[in-house]
Amino acid sequence: MADSREARFAAVAVLDEPTRRRLYDFVVRQPSPVSRDEAAAALGLARATAAFHLDRLADAGLLDVVHERRTGRSGPGAGRPAKLYHRSRQPIEVNLPERRYELAGQLLATAVQESEQSGQSPRTVLDWHARELGTRLGAAARATDPGDSDQADLLRTLEIHGFEPRVADTNILLGNCPFHDLAQKHTELVCGMNLCLLSGMLDGLASTGFTAQLDPAPHLCCVRLAPTNINKTRD
Repeated sequence: MADSREARFAAVAVLDEPTRRRLYDFVVRQPSPVSRDEAAAALGLARATAAFHLDRLADAGLLDVVHERRTGRSGPGAGRPAKLYHRSRQPIEVNLPERRYELAGQLLATAVQESEQSGQSPRTVLDWHARELGTRLGAAARATDPGDSDQADLLRTLEIHGFEPRVADTNILLGNCPFHDLAQKHTELVCGMNLCLLSGMLDGLASTGFTAQLDPAPHLCCVRLAPTNINKTRD
């Protein structure tokens, strides 16, 4: 799931400066990469000013940089390659609250395609892939900070992926559903996918002591994480 939330906020904040925003708008509308001289001339800026702001945009991940010789010559005497800028290949999205519709779209498209090839129901394939993805996300998070406690790993992972976890007594409630609009329109399908994703995440994190269960409540994600021993006692 993409770069950190803080990095995305920081990238968008870079565009709050008017000159920088004008430069960004100019660069992304050009059919080919733009040099500092071209940008400065187009916007009536000093070359140093254009260079400073273009580099800030590149540092924030909003522009990519390439180096090319515009003369068409090569070898000794051809001069240094020019530093050119074009729109970043990495999209940057900021949603408040956090939404992950691209992730849902990828899972749903994979399920439909694989279902057509295998003959299995799309729902079965979707749930399997959601759980497998969750397992990979959980395992990756556990490997990142092996010194943290199991619950700390779990809360951090849920926060990173937009669930806004809240500890309430012995449970963990999820204050945000990253698939909210889809879940409103296709509740059974999307909430089932979400349950499998979070169950897989718990599997990947290993010994968290929690299990995922459907428990829809107003203003919360449809999944609640409850202590495993409590669920065993109820059974």
